[in-house]
Amino acid sequence: MTVTKENTTIGFIGTGVMGKSMAKNLLKEGYSLNIYTRTKAKAVELIELGAEWKDSVAELAAESNVIITIVGYPKDVEEVYFGNTGILENAKPDTYVIDMTTSRPALAEEIYSYALSKKIYALDAPVSGGDIGARDGKLAIMVGGEQEAYDVVFPILDVMGGNIVLQGQAGAGQHTKMCNQITIASNMIGVCEAIAYAQKAGLEPERVLQSITTGAAGSWSLSNLAPRMISGNYEPGFYVKHFIKDMKIALESAKEMGVMTPGLELSLSLYNELSEKGEENSGTQALIKLFED
Repeated sequence: MTVTKENTTIGFIGTGVMGKSMAKNLLKEGYSLNIYTRTKAKAVELIELGAEWKDSVAELAAESNVIITIVGYPKDVEEVYFGNTGILENAKPDTYVIDMTTSRPALAEEIYSYALSKKIYALDAPVSGGDIGARDGKLAIMVGGEQEAYDVVFPILDVMGGNIVLQGQAGAGQHTKMCNQITIASNMIGVCEAIAYAQKAGLEPERVLQSITTGAAGSWSLSNLAPRMISGNYEPGFYVKHFIKDMKIALESAKEMGVMTPGLELSLSLYNELSEKGEENSGTQALIKLFED
């Protein structure tokens, strides 16, 4: 199969902060899009832009030849892929399925193996870049699966991403995303400490950022989330609750492999504390509240 706008109908499941923007970009590019989400109201904007609503996962799967999912938790992934009403029992042979949820590497391998038994081609392709990357079509997309399947769906991934890399076999995309989240976990602590320090020293945090974002301390979180912290903007580009989920998956995988992750463990404990204070639906930049307290 060669993906063209004429021969491809994309089924899209998941219209959260990032999923909605990703789906919008596919529509703007001219792809036909079937859409399903648990709450139809969340899909209204996409329907108005031309997406076709489907009443169930099964219906969407049967009427699409490329299916993209970006849902909340591994249990949600299992629910949409498996069982009599799931994607893999209802999609036609030669369908391509791309799970862009951050999920367990072992689950990605399970989906791949079962899909292959149905002559369905599965890729795990978690993303990074937050709401801004999703909006601008500049996400980092980390892919696990077969080269042939990757090559087929690359034009679709290219609409949503600016840095797309096939990392290896099934599960490799998820393992790479764990590396990403482990890096962010410690970095977010450093960003918060730096802002708190700047404020205590009587500096103007915005001016401090002008100096340190372009030096050795530079990072995506420092450039994009630190300004939100300073302005008191805690709207979610990425939810605290989802970051906690990701860190737990990373910690579980690291322990299985015998890898030390003290920075990850500290970050998880701080975000758990933040969540217990009622901030689970805030953006990850809300961590600064612990340092201000």
